[in-house]
Amino acid sequence: MTKGFINSIQSMGTLDGPGVRFVVFAQGCNLRCGCCHNPDTWSLHGGKEFLPEEIVEKAMRFREYFGNEGGITISGGEPLLQAGFVREVFELCHASGINTCLDTSGSIINDDVIRMLEHCDRVLLDIKYATDEMYREYVGCGIETPLAFLDLLNEKGIAVTLRQVIIPTLNDDTESINFLNKIISEYKCIDKVELLPFKKICKAKYDNLGIPFRFESFSEPSASCIDKLQSILTL
Repeated sequence: MTKGFINSIQSMGTLDGPGVRFVVFAQGCNLRCGCCHNPDTWSLHGGKEFLPEEIVEKAMRFREYFGNEGGITISGGEPLLQAGFVREVFELCHASGINTCLDTSGSIINDDVIRMLEHCDRVLLDIKYATDEMYREYVGCGIETPLAFLDLLNEKGIAVTLRQVIIPTLNDDTESINFLNKIISEYKCIDKVELLPFKKICKAKYDNLGIPFRFESFSEPSASCIDKLQSILTL
């Protein structure tokens, strides 16, 4: 079995997919998003090693809380960097009747990722900005790969929750939401959209790591701002 590098585990999450989730935060990320909440997951050389069966054994302890919708979510960091490990975890989950969910920025597509998706029930996909320029400036990749990843999910008929962190002056406008609406209209796999308010509570992590928090100067959006943008969404 393939070993995975894991930053942390949340036994009963309610914000990382449908129902109650056993959430595994993978170590390592290929991106450097300005609004990242988990800079401690960036390095590929940290975390604790686990075998897939060890992860599933831990998840099984909470199975009675999953209900009809809950299950396991692998987040990060960027779990696509460890797609072989994720595939083995998801295979074991399906063998035990556990729902599987992937939380990703969709910035990596290769054979390991494609094989892993055969065992994935839902994807939480971040579409961070409406332009390639903003992606390259504030994320570290172009917009074309996440959209190609969405193409792949649509082809495979994998349910998608589209997510966007709302950051005032960057993507809190009608144009940004209309871009999401365009995507919603083109991809049948999308059945849910979540607008998440940018939060600066993560700054303590940056301070502890001695890393500058690039988005420290940006304000957090108000609840009314989120409500207004939510009202423009077509889903």
